[in-house]
Amino acid sequence: MSVRAPRWASLVVPVALAVADALLVNGVTPGLELNVSLVAAAALLLRRRLPLTVFLVTLPGILIGYVWFSPMIALYTVAVRRPDRRLLAFSALLLAIAHFVPWPVSDFEPTAYRENTLTLIDASVTSVGPIALGLLVRTRGELAARVEELTRSRRHADELLAQQVLSTERARLAREMHDVVAHQVSLISLQAGAVLISAEDGGAREGARTIRELSVRTLDELRHMVGVLRAAGGDLEELTPQPCLADLPRLIELSALDVDYEADYGEGVLEGLGQSEAVERAVFRIVQEALTNVRKHAPGARVRVRVSEADAAGAGGEAGTAGAAGEAGAGKGVRELRVEVRNGAPDATAAAPELPGGGHGLIGLRERAQLLGGTLEARPLPDGGFLVRATLPGATPAPRAAEA
Repeated sequence: MSVRAPRWASLVVPVALAVADALLVNGVTPGLELNVSLVAAAALLLRRRLPLTVFLVTLPGILIGYVWFSPMIALYTVAVRRPDRRLLAFSALLLAIAHFVPWPVSDFEPTAYRENTLTLIDASVTSVGPIALGLLVRTRGELAARVEELTRSRRHADELLAQQVLSTERARLAREMHDVVAHQVSLISLQAGAVLISAEDGGAREGARTIRELSVRTLDELRHMVGVLRAAGGDLEELTPQPCLADLPRLIELSALDVDYEADYGEGVLEGLGQSEAVERAVFRIVQEALTNVRKHAPGARVRVRVSEADAAGAGGEAGTAGAAGEAGAGKGVRELRVEVRNGAPDATAAAPELPGGGHGLIGLRERAQLLGGTLEARPLPDGGFLVRATLPGATPAPRAAEA
């Protein structure tokens, strides 16, 4: 960890060094040389506010008093504060001339080639060194500022990413809340309605009525909460444990509906697919939501649930048989998993559960299917029923041995 010197120290220490240089070179006896050197040292106190002016004031110090520290420190400050190339070149030339030309000027001997060459080299180093060091320090400061800015930008990007993850999780929770809670509460309301009709005891009927009212109120509040939670984000990887295709018979058994279930797909339809768990979970949610809608809008209707395997090219269609599905799976295309929930017209004699709906169920199912690369169709049927059909991608089929 770097330790930064106090501000007063970085201002006073150069002045002290310049004063010491003036006293060592010119002694302590007052005179023109010492006075000019001390003025140059004192001028360094203003070097940050007036770098160029201070540099010009220090030039007589090196010309007359032969001090180096004051003009070199002043030139270093000019390089840090005013990094203009033409200005720095002109300043370096002035310092080199002040260093090279003797005082008084009449003492200059053009024929002293060796001495003049050494003096010229010293003058060049004296003028170029402070500029190089000043530019290096300035570049380092700019790089440090840039790194700090990038760090802040990275921190801001991390915060945005965290907010996006939270939004996505909120949307996922909204979908799961609607799929799970609405399904279970609708079952409670349906069972309470059955007790309300069949129970002879008045207390039991009153309790069933209360349970049904609470279920309806809970679904109504759930609809509003789902609308808020679904306002942000999409859907990414979900948490476990999650339902799968093997849980469909249990779901249908608990639905309290007249359901015919048919499963017609090969074991390898989901093998080799990285999102196979998501596909199974989507099938489960589609069936769950469809059964919930049947209880809401078509009480007493017969329901047919079919999960089958089809070929992406279109074989194994709506009316396909098990043999047709098998032939499609043996094709060269990619297998698809098709789920179809079809219900007939509602029974006019059955009591409607009067469950509220927010319209989020089918929207969420369609989003699930699209995120997995599939499609979902939901439409009424001519006989008064309703059809929900989804097609989800499976795996590329493996070659099958010909049947005898």
